[in-house]
This record gives sequence, C-alpha cells and structure tokens, in this order.
Amino acid sequence: MIDVLLGLQWGDEGKGKVVDVLSPRYDIVARYQGGPNAGHTIIIDGVKQVLHLIPSGIFHAPSVCVIGNGVVIDPVTLKKEILSLEAAGIEVRSRLLISDRAHLILPTHKLLDAASEKAKGEKKIGSTLRGIGPTYMDKTGRNGFRVGDLSHRDSEERYNVLVQKHQRLIQQYDYEYNLQESQAGFHEALDFLRGMKRINSEQYLNDAMTGGKKILAEGAQGTLLDIDFGTYPYVTSSNTTSAGACIGLGIAPRHIRKVYGIFKAYCTRVGSGPFPTELDNDMGELIRKQGGEFGATTGRPRRTGWLDLPLLKYAVTLNGVTDLIMTKADVLSGLDEVQYAYAYKTSNGIEETCPYDLSDSDIQPLYKSAPSWGNVSEAKSYDEIPDTLKNYIGTIEEYTGQKTSFVSLGPDRSQIVERA
Repeated sequence: MIDVLLGLQWGDEGKGKVVDVLSPRYDIVARYQGGPNAGHTIIIDGVKQVLHLIPSGIFHAPSVCVIGNGVVIDPVTLKKEILSLEAAGIEVRSRLLISDRAHLILPTHKLLDAASEKAKGEKKIGSTLRGIGPTYMDKTGRNGFRVGDLSHRDSEERYNVLVQKHQRLIQQYDYEYNLQESQAGFHEALDFLRGMKRINSEQYLNDAMTGGKKILAEGAQGTLLDIDFGTYPYVTSSNTTSAGACIGLGIAPRHIRKVYGIFKAYCTRVGSGPFPTELDNDMGELIRKQGGEFGATTGRPRRTGWLDLPLLKYAVTLNGVTDLIMTKADVLSGLDEVQYAYAYKTSNGIEETCPYDLSDSDIQPLYKSAPSWGNVSEAKSYDEIPDTLKNYIGTIEEYTGQKTSFVSLGPDRSQIVERA
C-alpha cells in the first residue's frame, strides 16, 4: 500500500511539516521527484530544520527514507544535509536508502543553469540555479550520470565526457566561470555518497508492499509547477503530480490508495510566471510578513495572493486527490475579511476552469469575500477552530468536491488538527 502526498499550488505549501506529522503511520517515506530546489521546513519544539533532498520522515525512527530514481541529487548538498542532521543527533545513514537510478547534479550542471538563466534576461524563468533543469535535460537526452555509475570502472571517464560536453555548451553563452572552483568539494562528496546505502529502489519498494509495509510517497514543488500541466514555461523540470510518483519510484498506479493534496489558505509563488490572484499591495506584504513567506532554499521573498479556487480544483482533478490538507490558516487570522477567486473573466466570458495560458492579460479573477477568524494557534481539535474558518473550509470543499482531513494552525509540528 502506498499513499502520495503532494502540493496543489506553486510549491511551499508546507509539505515537509505534514510529512513529518504523518510519518509515524508509515514504515517508509520516499521522495519521488525534484532535487535540492526543494525546501521542506519542519519546526520541532521551536527548532527549525530544512530538508532539500532527504525525505521528511527522517525525524521519526525507525522509518526508512528512500530517495527514489526520479530525484536528481547534488552530492555536496546531500553530504552537508546528512552531516547537519547527524550533528543534531538524528540517525541518518542506517535509515537512508538511495536509488542507483537517481541522476547526479554535476558542478557544470549548475554553471549551465546560471549561464542559461542569465542569457534570458528579463524573460528568465526564476530558476533556483541548483542545476535541476540541465540535469533532467541530460537524463532525457540519455547521457546523464547516475548514482549507480559510481560503481563502474569507467566512472571517471563518464564524468569527464559529460563535463566536456557542458563546457562546450557554456561557451555558447559567453559565460565566465572557474571550473576548478566550482568543483571544490564535489569529488569528496562523491566518495561520501559511495559509502551510503545504494539500492534498486523499485525492487525494494515493491517487495516492501508485498510484505505489507506502508509507504508514503513525498512530492516536491507543487502541481502548478509540473512540466506538463503547470504554468509553462514557468515550471520545474519534473512531473510533480501523483502520476510522477509512479515513474519516480517504479510503482504501479494500482498500488496508490490515498492522495493527500496540500494547499495554503492563500496562494504564494516564488520567481517569475503568471499569478492571477497576486496581491502587489499592502495586503500582500502583510500576508508575506505574517506568513514568513521567504524561500527555504533561496531566501527569496515569495509573491502572495488570495486563494484561487479554479486552480485548486484543477490540481485536485489532475492528482485524483482523496484528502485535502490546509496549511497556514493562522496567517489570515485577525483580518477584517479574506477573499478567494471563484472564476475568471476572460475574452470568452466567465470561466471556472483553468485557462491554457494564465499569462493572458485579458484574464481577470472574480472574487468573493468571507469573514476572517481570530487566533487559532492554540486549537487542539477541529471542533475548537472558529465557525468562520470552518465555513471557509466548507466553501473550498463544496467547490473542489473533496474533504479536508487536516488543518495546520501554526509552524510547529504540534500545531495541526485532524478532522474525524
């Protein structure tokens, strides 16, 4: 049995915290796509931990954590993350398993990323510059460098061939760089990775399911950043939807039981791209401040806006969501009112579905208002939250056709209530 947990917006929905809360119910937590561009934040007793590659179940022994074949791994980032967790007293190496089929991010992938983004000028995508896109390009181009390649006799030769290819491409951008400087620490990190537990992850996970183990598949980024179904071209380079869990872990669709879809009580976005309900005003700044809306990976301020129900319903449909999870309800506490978009005004009339191109200037969101709620951070059960928040949740459920199973009421792992 496998359940999938993913984001329904443009990422940063609070997936790390929810995985941390749900992990004790599972034997295995497995990441299925993305790379160190993810930033899953967990706050435990006031102490902040940020994970980029390691599944968020690592804080709950004896859960086993798997980095699946669909993830792209920066060895330097992974080593740093493992050592940081171990310094905090968390056992990692005996519980972390890494797929031999996962692709590795080389230093020259990052250089390519930076050179390409710089060349785009004002039309830049908003890349995190972590080398994610170029690594996935090499993967689909059938010349990537995988974890399993570290055991081959010609590993060094494979690495050098790929680096030389990247150097030729970088020359086309007229981009200055220092290869020796960019490679600092990389080969030491490769040696560290060779000492980790590396597995045939698809076989391991399928055997685990046969043996009755419960697995939680953890997604990164969000549905609206999916390479196929997101706000293209302002998207990530992988499939962030529930279908991506099958490809990124090597499991069949028939094994998926629940799909947990996480969304904020409002919307945020990092980087460029369309954002119909964006609040580029004092209200947007207030939400950013109260919500601490700054990227866990990049530190960049997030764009903020009201909840977009047409996009949320679109994401629910794409993923086959069975359970909604709302986060950051506390951030909207104390406002006079909250708003939400229920449809778009377009050149073709009023539409409640997701348009092909959200960048179209003719698209204008239509809003409804709802009363806000008071402080909810101390609530210990769903019954204790205000009726105004329950009504807001009810509106979302009626629109999407799905029930909300959890509501997060603050940043700490303890500030979340489950609905019976």
